[in-house]
Amino acid sequence: MNNLPIGVFDSGVGGLTVCKEIMKMLPEESIIYFGDTARVPYGNKSKETITVYSRQIANFLLSKGVKAIVVACNTASAFALETICSEIPVPIIGVIKPGARTAAAGTRNGRIGIIGTEGTIKSGLYKQFIQQINPSVEVFGKACPLFVPLVEEGMADDWITKEVVKRYISELLDRDIDTIVLGCTHYPLLRKVIGEVAGEGVSLVNPAYETARELSQVLTGGKLLCEPGSAPHHIFYVSDGAEKFRDFANSILPCEIIETKDVNVKTF
Repeated sequence: MNNLPIGVFDSGVGGLTVCKEIMKMLPEESIIYFGDTARVPYGNKSKETITVYSRQIANFLLSKGVKAIVVACNTASAFALETICSEIPVPIIGVIKPGARTAAAGTRNGRIGIIGTEGTIKSGLYKQFIQQINPSVEVFGKACPLFVPLVEEGMADDWITKEVVKRYISELLDRDIDTIVLGCTHYPLLRKVIGEVAGEGVSLVNPAYETARELSQVLTGGKLLCEPGSAPHHIFYVSDGAEKFRDFANSILPCEIIETKDVNVKTF
């Protein structure tokens, strides 16, 4: 079982930031990734719809023999994680709790900003988890719905993106926050411009990195790490647009993705 792959899924390409961190932290582990590119974005959909989608994808990954699943999507982690955890017989990790823990531990003035999709912000889960750790912390959320399309259109370094970032996070900066949680897996791809706008006095928390670290701990604790010296084999599936996805993946991952496959998960 140890040499079985890790399943990772996201609404689209954002979860590749989690894959990147897993590949760096656990270079011998294999990954099976699913990006639901036909149904992206998740951020404006209902909890019921997100749960249906997440269940289908988790069952698809199980059919591929994964030993653990990472829900590399903040919206799915907010709306569906608890449900699929009760249904799936392998360890499942979301991206919200690891990021929340790091933010709660790292804030200096007790004022934290969360940026994410409308669904993630409305769920209030980041605030809930952070205040469970430290009830005195103030948490301010800001939905940034334009960030995902800007990333997926390859405009992370465009001047337009910087103006959009300024417009979205100025409200948080006015509240004297000292920490911003990048509460969507697309957002680490905007880390440079967000950091420039926020300034050196504001720390950025990357839940993708924190999730990879938690996965490492879960696999180690469950004695599920692959055998030393194993050669990783990564497979990428999407629900639409395989060629475009492959090109985007190859622009950010540390290894070349030669083949990406289209698959219909609605039957799972």
